[in-house]
Amino acid sequence: MKALLYTAPESLRYTEVADVVAPTDHQIVRIDSVGICGSDMHAFLGHDDRRPAPLILGHEGAGTVIGGELDGKHVTINPLVTCSQCRACLAGRDNLCETRQILSMPPREGAFAQLVAVPKQNLVIVPQSFPLSQAALAEPIAVGWHAVRLGLEAAASDIPNSAVVFGGGAIGVASALCLSHHGIADITLIEPNELRRDYLKESANYGVEAPSKISGHRFDFAIDSVGIDATREAASAVVNPGGVILHIGLGGGSAGLDIRRMTLQEVTMIGTYTYTAHDFRNTCEAMFERRLGPLDWTEARPLAAGARAFDDIRNGRVAAPKILLQPE
Repeated sequence: MKALLYTAPESLRYTEVADVVAPTDHQIVRIDSVGICGSDMHAFLGHDDRRPAPLILGHEGAGTVIGGELDGKHVTINPLVTCSQCRACLAGRDNLCETRQILSMPPREGAFAQLVAVPKQNLVIVPQSFPLSQAALAEPIAVGWHAVRLGLEAAASDIPNSAVVFGGGAIGVASALCLSHHGIADITLIEPNELRRDYLKESANYGVEAPSKISGHRFDFAIDSVGIDATREAASAVVNPGGVILHIGLGGGSAGLDIRRMTLQEVTMIGTYTYTAHDFRNTCEAMFERRLGPLDWTEARPLAAGARAFDDIRNGRVAAPKILLQPE
């Protein structure tokens, strides 16, 4: 089969690789669409030692099952594989599983390929009328869904009045959509790239602003989908007393939080990682029922042109929050 293979830092090659073999309790999925995630970019740049080359990256996939019990079914993939038996799994917090694995991280190859093997329990059936290109967004949207759920559980009031989201990539956009879905009306998304900012302003049902526009404002929620020193600093500066910071991004660094202010103002800081299986299925249900908007904020490119897509994202030449790669 053909795959986009990560061969070394800053090197991707579209090439022939060995066909997928499905272990017991797995299904083979023919990929229709697979998104490029920020974690794929970190790996590509050589910044993630959990993803050593050579490796097939990609974990945001949707496609059609080939063979087995679900043959012919359209599915979207929950790439987080858990044991179902450890303390975290039994508590319903399976995203914290002691032995968790994820597609695109050894020992599991990813979905930048024509085919991928996935545990049956990690597949969510997609209605035939729902586009697989949109179903591939379930993974990043579930990240935002999980973060918002944790924030609402921690919030001092039943429904916070306002929220700011740092980062206009797919997870930032997903977070804004999930905030809106859960009843928060005053939402501002901060995006430094003018090209993407203009793109989002055309259809977003929330505010989209440059970082300079946030000075002097306060918010009940601050969601950092970037995770660098500058966005952590901004989040801790603008969150209201008693508010909540939700830290999703893994951009790097360890500074930025104003710990003194957070202590004096009783600000809650929550690190939020991926999603539970329950969050993932709830996200899919909301998507399929069109409760999260039209999901039209993507750009599709051939998998064979994946290396160019990575280069364009790296250099800020992509307006859409998400590029989907599609095998031929």
